[in-house]
Amino acid sequence: MCKLDWTDLPKESRIPDMVTRKDRVAVIGAGMGGLAAAIRLAAAGREVSVFEAQAWPGGKMRVIDSGAGPVDAGPTVLTLSHVLDALFAAAGQDRSAHLTLDPLQVLARHYWSDGAQLDLVPDPAANARAIGEAFGARPAGEFTRFDAETRALFDAFRAPIMDRARPDALGAARAALTRPGLWPWLAPGRSLSAMLAARFSDPHLRQLFGRYATYVGGNPLRAPAVLGLIWQAEAAGVWTVRGGMAALAHALADLLGRAGGTLRLQTPVAAILTEGGQVTGLRLADGAEHHCAQVVFNGDPAALPSLLDTGALPRRRTRPRSLSAHVWTFAGQVAPEARDRLAYHTVFFADDPGREFGPLAQGRIPRDPTIYVCAQDRATGLPDGPERFQFILNAPPHAPTQTEPPCPTDPFARLAQFGLTLTPQLTQDSVTPPARFARLFPHSHGALYGLSPDGALATFQRPTARTRVGGLYLAGGGVHPGAGVPMALTSGRHAAEAALKDRISAPMSRPMAMPGGISTGSVTVARAPSR
Repeated sequence: MCKLDWTDLPKESRIPDMVTRKDRVAVIGAGMGGLAAAIRLAAAGREVSVFEAQAWPGGKMRVIDSGAGPVDAGPTVLTLSHVLDALFAAAGQDRSAHLTLDPLQVLARHYWSDGAQLDLVPDPAANARAIGEAFGARPAGEFTRFDAETRALFDAFRAPIMDRARPDALGAARAALTRPGLWPWLAPGRSLSAMLAARFSDPHLRQLFGRYATYVGGNPLRAPAVLGLIWQAEAAGVWTVRGGMAALAHALADLLGRAGGTLRLQTPVAAILTEGGQVTGLRLADGAEHHCAQVVFNGDPAALPSLLDTGALPRRRTRPRSLSAHVWTFAGQVAPEARDRLAYHTVFFADDPGREFGPLAQGRIPRDPTIYVCAQDRATGLPDGPERFQFILNAPPHAPTQTEPPCPTDPFARLAQFGLTLTPQLTQDSVTPPARFARLFPHSHGALYGLSPDGALATFQRPTARTRVGGLYLAGGGVHPGAGVPMALTSGRHAAEAALKDRISAPMSRPMAMPGGISTGSVTVARAPSR
């Protein structure tokens, strides 16, 4: 008996779907990681369809309507813009022709209730001078040392950890061994909080740089000291997106269309189909099946068991969970005497970091949290009239078996103590608590960053692009190299590169017809937020 070679059949005798299915890739989720993977795969000639359950592209990069226009209700900080430029270049496009980024002159403004204030800028020498003026010569010198050490950490870990599809522990160790000044940052069991206590004599700076652990969902009391390098991602520059962060998501959706991919909004996926440990397609919520050889899952990895009959990841890759947040989004009017108090990014610190992060470590909502404020309309100056705001207050992930407690802090009363008085225009959608994040992103428990980064081995336990299931890949903020827009975009690159390298031959045993149907309106005509 000879093996049947489909290529030997007359063209009109072949089943078209069976011949082309190996070139099809389905992407579940149109977040940053999913869109980045889809764009790269489509640009490489694959037939790519992205299935998004929500009515918007961008995943957590969503907006809430307000009296002043749509307010960004997801990520607000964009760093490492070269990662975004590289994605556009991979699709043969110049990012500046599709999306305008404006560099911030003030990275972030910081306030403490004792009256201290500090602006950080993209210039280490200027930061040292500002710290010297605010806190004295000794803290200024300590900052200079900290900045140099964390820059060396960032440089040492970039290639073997952040840029690799699978973190290279030995490569990172070799890089660190050549720089004895980095060894204290890598000491097993040393937390970021403990390291900063050893580096800074001033409590303001310990609190300020400890907060960077929360950027990836960590608690500085438990996060490894090496997370101090996150400061360097921001020190290299922070950009605003003209039109808001949602404009970034829509620009990537448009880029996907230009590359030949398809985005299907409001199209949830019910199951990932497999046979013999190999992906064969998807079953959509309406019962239709989409057959393909490869799937990129851009969602919280903890949600995979709900879509698969087989285990794609060990449980330790998704537990424990990262921090969540109470997020406030609204329009408001700042009192005239306080209009110059805010930068685009402003942080109002809790009086005692122990009373903030101690309860968080125990799964409780702190009564005295730090309040982060994004004043979205201040990218280019002081706006006239009502402004758009996003507040973020750290919170533990949602426990489904417990009643969601309300946020115990009135952020407006707290900010008034700092001299910032504003009149908010609140709606029923103004506050998103962890429980609502859990509903928006099922199986996440409201954790905004997937696996917690706390613990010495967390970096190496985070899921990577490849899974145990052939043809199934992961992308997104819950996947290596971690949270944040540039990291999620990088995870999409890792997933696309793995899929292109594998180029698996699809099994030929399943029926190829796609029952039913689904509208696939062009992403360029999808309803976009407008002022």
